[in-house]
Amino acid sequence: MQSASPHRTVERLRPFASTIFAEMTELAVAHDAVNLGQGFPDSDGPAAMLEVARQAIADGLNQYPPGRGMPVLRRAIARDRLDRYGTSYDPDTEILVTVGATEAISAAVLGLVEPGDEVVLIEPYYDSYAAAIALAGAVRRTARLVPDGGGFTVDLDSVRNAITPRTRMLIVNSPHNPTGTVLGRANLEAIAEIACEHDILVVADEVYEHLTFDEREHVSLSTLPGMAERTVVISSAAKTFSVTGWKTGWACGPEQLIDGVRAAKQFMTFVAGGPFQPAVAYALEHEQPWVHTLRDTLQDKYVRLSKALDEAGFDVKRSEGSYFVCADITPLGETDALDFCRKLPARIGVAAVPVSVFTDHPENWNSLVRFTFCKNEETISAGIERLHRL
Repeated sequence: MQSASPHRTVERLRPFASTIFAEMTELAVAHDAVNLGQGFPDSDGPAAMLEVARQAIADGLNQYPPGRGMPVLRRAIARDRLDRYGTSYDPDTEILVTVGATEAISAAVLGLVEPGDEVVLIEPYYDSYAAAIALAGAVRRTARLVPDGGGFTVDLDSVRNAITPRTRMLIVNSPHNPTGTVLGRANLEAIAEIACEHDILVVADEVYEHLTFDEREHVSLSTLPGMAERTVVISSAAKTFSVTGWKTGWACGPEQLIDGVRAAKQFMTFVAGGPFQPAVAYALEHEQPWVHTLRDTLQDKYVRLSKALDEAGFDVKRSEGSYFVCADITPLGETDALDFCRKLPARIGVAAVPVSVFTDHPENWNSLVRFTFCKNEETISAGIERLHRL
């Protein structure tokens, strides 16, 4: 009898069988380490928003909501985009509520990209992008960020060189995970020109849109000339309102693109969680002051963590937004960030993530480590104290 294959997972998903986050969290638990690796907050969002969710459960909103999402949330999203960016979306046809931004990204790729088409990412990139491309049977190509003073900027030539006649989609993330880079208007205008010239679709991942530092402007690609008709904008409540476990996201775009996203989404999860949707709608309309306080608090923690990393001997890179700051380990006499991060929990009781795992060319990012500062005061202070042990 022929022996069974040792692999049951389909080949295209084998590279994604485990994640760096699971590995580093496991090490953090084993060594009682402060987890500055995985980007989720350890405090709750606005109290009034939480109360709306509790009331929704008590009021019986516990069955399937409408497939596109509850009208109250879709209308709130439409008003928010109009108020902040001047972009007008029809809440009935151009907004789709999803199970977090990650599902929205996967559904956009599955619903709008054919097998064999190419999708261009800008590395380093959020790891779910590559998995979504694999699920769709598409081909991944990469452009890159490059050093820019103490931070990073997009290499526009690398974007141009990554595009071929088979390119269908470009995914752009700003504010950026993992580097904290906020792409400026000039860079985004150049990206928009490239997308229009080659007639390609764009997914704009804007989950950190509210969390930019030093009053930096977040520019949505959808607002630039020629982009409204080709861009799916994706965001969520997770980072904005510190409710990552609610998994409530959305996609906005022209009807013909949202129809494609919805075609895939409805057979992945059918609908998003019902009781959370009126609560997120409430937050979008009433909790912007809370978000501003969150942003200012995160900036303060970023500054403090960066100072501690600098004092510990890292070469700290500039973060302009998001939950993250990156630091180079070369001044510590280290060159392998993956090995460094695997040893760090036992060494000083801190967990972090190597940036190389977010790239197709790890050799260019081998010495960079990502730390998160979206933690409560106790966690941040403990992390800072332990970093000084280096």
